[in-house]
Amino acid sequence: MVNNKNDELFLSITDSVHDSQSFWCLFFSGVRQLNIPCVNAKSRNRILRMNEEVKTSEGKNAEQKKKKGFFREIVEFALIALVIVIPFRMFIAQPFVVNGASMDPTFLHGEYLIVDQLSYRFDNPKRGSVLIFKYPKDPSKYFIKRVIGLPGETVKINRGKVTIINSSHPEGMTLDEPYIRYEKKDSFEMTLSNGEYFVMGDNRLGSADSRVWGALPEEDIVGRPVLRLFPISKLSLFPGDINALPEETN
Repeated sequence: MVNNKNDELFLSITDSVHDSQSFWCLFFSGVRQLNIPCVNAKSRNRILRMNEEVKTSEGKNAEQKKKKGFFREIVEFALIALVIVIPFRMFIAQPFVVNGASMDPTFLHGEYLIVDQLSYRFDNPKRGSVLIFKYPKDPSKYFIKRVIGLPGETVKINRGKVTIINSSHPEGMTLDEPYIRYEKKDSFEMTLSNGEYFVMGDNRLGSADSRVWGALPEEDIVGRPVLRLFPISKLSLFPGDINALPEETN
């Protein structure tokens, strides 16, 4: 005789295991996650099909949510680009590629530069610094040159040698320009007004600059190169930026 009720349940079930209905009751009585009562085979199959349909429906819903999440991320990324990247390029920094040989050997054709457009909103260009600016005769074009003369100064070129006349050097100071490799023995003179700069390319033999088209208005200045990205072998910060030191005059 069995006193334990659990044992009674066990014995009664195993004794009738040949009965398919009782067999499935035993089988499903241990599957807690399904949370279903003991049923006959026909009902069991119907319940299983219902569960499969629920799982399929849940899978489709999860896939739809995943697709919606993916498209939402794309939209969010596009909005970030509009809000951050575009204003950054318009007002802070943007890339430029050197085209031509007017700044040889400092900048070569095809070099990739990142240009700071913010600094000169708060400070003025210094002599010897490199500028990117809109070509005064055609603002759709961008040039890269070096600052030689500052507003209010007189620039005199005698057989390639540059002399600056200003209030600090009324007798003139001759610039030391170590960045020049291709010198041109020309002569020229210009007095700058307020808000005007005299710029020239480092390749004096092959540069169309202030000697050709005149002074650069301050409002056409875009910025200065802060990073040379390409070629990798010439990666550098503030490329070409050097103060042209004056030679003391007697």
